[in-house]
Amino acid sequence: MWHNPADRGRRGLEVITMSLSVTDVVVAVPQGQLRGALIDGIASFKGIPYAAAPFGANRFRPPQRAASWDGVRDSLAFGATVPKPPYFSPFDVLLPEPAIEGDECLNLNIWTPDPKATGLPVMVWIHGGAFANGTGAVPAYDGSRFARDGVVLVSINYRLGVDGFLFLNDGVANLGLLDQIAALEWVRDNIRTFGGDKDNVTIFGESAGAMSVGTLLSMPRAKGLFKRAIAESGAAHHALSAATATRVGGYLAEKLGVPADRAAIAEAPVAKVYEAQVMLSAEAFTVPDPVKWGEVAANLMPFEPVIDGHLLAAMPIDGIAAGASSEVDLLLGTNREEQRLFMVPSGAIDLIDENILGMAAAAYRLPTNAIEVYSAARPGATPGDLLAAISTDWFFRIPAVRLAEAHSGNGGSTHVYEMAWRSPLFGGRLGACHALEVGFVFDTLDADWNDRLTGPNPPQSIADEMHRAWVAFARTGDPGWKPYEAGKRTVMRFDTASGVVNDPDGAERQLWEGIR
Repeated sequence: MWHNPADRGRRGLEVITMSLSVTDVVVAVPQGQLRGALIDGIASFKGIPYAAAPFGANRFRPPQRAASWDGVRDSLAFGATVPKPPYFSPFDVLLPEPAIEGDECLNLNIWTPDPKATGLPVMVWIHGGAFANGTGAVPAYDGSRFARDGVVLVSINYRLGVDGFLFLNDGVANLGLLDQIAALEWVRDNIRTFGGDKDNVTIFGESAGAMSVGTLLSMPRAKGLFKRAIAESGAAHHALSAATATRVGGYLAEKLGVPADRAAIAEAPVAKVYEAQVMLSAEAFTVPDPVKWGEVAANLMPFEPVIDGHLLAAMPIDGIAAGASSEVDLLLGTNREEQRLFMVPSGAIDLIDENILGMAAAAYRLPTNAIEVYSAARPGATPGDLLAAISTDWFFRIPAVRLAEAHSGNGGSTHVYEMAWRSPLFGGRLGACHALEVGFVFDTLDADWNDRLTGPNPPQSIADEMHRAWVAFARTGDPGWKPYEAGKRTVMRFDTASGVVNDPDGAERQLWEGIR
């Protein structure tokens, strides 16, 4: 039976000593009792279902209430991951992620310094992966160091790809976003049991997770579920029009050989559906024809949030510019060379010549002197280097600038950062690429697989600085430097010698006025 949290009061906490310096910690939530692990003073509870398994009758439906259980449920290991195809090569090697079988994939994980505490700040991590990949179980997302520093850290899974963002204009939309909201509602109703303060919740995410943060900022349905927000390498510019998303849904049905009907697609085997999704993504990436793909030709993500007119009424940046999130403290930023992750390991950066660079700049509608401006700041840069810089600005940095402008312009507290430390991998060419900052933020540079982006022995001093800033922001809304304002455009640049800069790369930023 499901109980209202307001009726249950604060239930007891039981501690049972085990061998190997590991202790069982048992807490009670409305669904039943949970057994977690206490290791080195940090209690963790993993694989907690916040919603019912999204299969069978629940396939392609909004998240349903998770069932209760009898006895004590083990929450000692990560739960099932949502269905998803593997990353394309070489990202399957650079960004490995576990795949864990099971139906109860709408689950979350919690790390806390003390379930018996009260009033601890809470941070909820929304993973990235282009709305098609990712899981909260990636080793670099381990929340132990946040808990060590007095924060209750929550990481969540949410539906991806077809299951999360299929749109057929049939009244059902944005199930992945609804999952995120359901997880936040679970946190609101239950985080006190883990020592957290439901009124001091910070949502944060990277890449598609940051785009999710930007979207949640604009949504009335999410209002009141968080006090602060952090967006790493993603802003509020990624949502498809209903018309484009309907066409994508039709293309998927064609691949499956079924009508463009939710029930018909739901009957198709999960593996076949995701095979069709991969084919669509590959087609959009290799032949990004705007006539066929609409805005997907620029975003290269066929499945992402949809402006359905109900849950999401407008492009998120427009809602934020209208003041939707002015009461929320915001920290956001980008890595200095985001696009190099997508161009260096694949070798694409070496295939760019002057002609391709010129066509790309024209496609972005940049002024005729744009390549000259970018070249002046990068002596000796190849055409590929320049395209990487320009596309980094189009996809990541300028949307972050626009989000900072919109939020601060409505009186919202806004702080901006830039990650500038350059990875030594690929002969030093990988640079300050996309996703590089995650291990520094979580202070998990020693986690499995993290060195596939950082290389060996990345500077712990930067992790100390970034992690400290994120913790401070979650506690107070102040990461330790002055807010962003249109006049000075103050940015904290993290590097081996970190410091504040005003309006970094301002000449390049000005090229995008009225364009992006």
